[in-house]
Amino acid sequence: MKDRYGLKLSTSSVAAREAYVEGIDRMLAADSGVEECLATAIDADPGFALPHAAMARHHQLYVRPAEARAAVETAVRLSAGATARERQHVEIVRLLVASKVAEALDLIGQHVAEHPRDAFALSPACGVFGAIGFSGRIGRESELLAFLEPLATHYGDDWWFATVHAFALIETGRWDQGRELAERSLAQRPTNPHGAHTLIHAFFEAGDDDEAVDFLDGWLPASDRASVLHCHIWWHYALALLAVERSDAAWEAFSQNCLPGTTTSPPITVFSDSSSFMWRTELAGNPRNRDSWELVREFYETNFPQPIVFVDAHVGLLYAALGETEQLQTTIALLQELGEASRLPAETTGATLARAYAAFVDEKWSAVIDILEPLIPQVVRIGGSRAQRDLVTNTLLAAYIRSGRLDEAQTFCAQVVDRRPTRPVAGFALC
Repeated sequence: MKDRYGLKLSTSSVAAREAYVEGIDRMLAADSGVEECLATAIDADPGFALPHAAMARHHQLYVRPAEARAAVETAVRLSAGATARERQHVEIVRLLVASKVAEALDLIGQHVAEHPRDAFALSPACGVFGAIGFSGRIGRESELLAFLEPLATHYGDDWWFATVHAFALIETGRWDQGRELAERSLAQRPTNPHGAHTLIHAFFEAGDDDEAVDFLDGWLPASDRASVLHCHIWWHYALALLAVERSDAAWEAFSQNCLPGTTTSPPITVFSDSSSFMWRTELAGNPRNRDSWELVREFYETNFPQPIVFVDAHVGLLYAALGETEQLQTTIALLQELGEASRLPAETTGATLARAYAAFVDEKWSAVIDILEPLIPQVVRIGGSRAQRDLVTNTLLAAYIRSGRLDEAQTFCAQVVDRRPTRPVAGFALC
């Protein structure tokens, strides 16, 4: 028995093999139905370790720590009789579930040197939410591309590798090449959410907002609401609509597909996309929707009892928008303390961003500028994509404009922002 990439599987069950391969493909594509496929594989061969490892990773992505630990413990026990490749594959997942991300990344590097086509073991290192993306390192974007490019010859025209390679190219400014790969992936698997998401980023980087809207107008109606990327792709659609000055349509798309209660996407995506979009609508000149902010606050406090990378970069928006000064200052103090103790990948970046957002709602424009200008080169440390980090860029632009410093806004765009998308910031139409 072998998987789709030609790697030996320690099962004699055809049914287990087929269900496992389908489940992995669904995870790599960001399709729904992963749990059902993996459960079928487990039922068909209860002694097959890899479906348990994949289930552990799936639970982890949806912030179910107890279930993730239980599944990976089973995978470790069962892998004792599996191949060396499978044992190491399971160990990578165990380290990830144990939050030993740096150790997992080191092992992934060793593993793919010997087994370059172990796509599922490679996948946690990929993307802006992967082990490299959340490393807190300033050079993480070029690091990820350098990590992936030597593997390209092993994958040929594989639709999954095309998406992760394309995304790494796009994030390092090579969006024309990234677009070509994303389109190639979609040609093979048209409903592939990862491929669609990657193509949207190529449109964003090129400033093709109208093309992004046209593509998503055609792709979204048949898309799967249960996809792990459901919320996030609709977030992109809402932002593109906002950029082409269709604010009412943007809010409708967002409120029906991204707010808590409207999507089954992972909590980190629901929270960051919701808080980011609502802040951006206000930067674009739209009124604050306090009820939606209250809904997001309840969701945040239910799902994130402890600081977590990328969420830290958005929590300041929440309490600033609601005017909850005491809670905001408490959050800033905690993020500062943990950052100074090197317990957060981005160190004190989250605390600094929260201070900027606090100053923004207090209309202290010069303070916002003084905080954010020197921080811009460091913002990459929070994780996320360039499109997501434009939240910070647009906040700085809005502060320039509201303080009457339009020339400085233009200079900032010309010197710092190395692409030309539209900027939905009131008083500043184009970069």
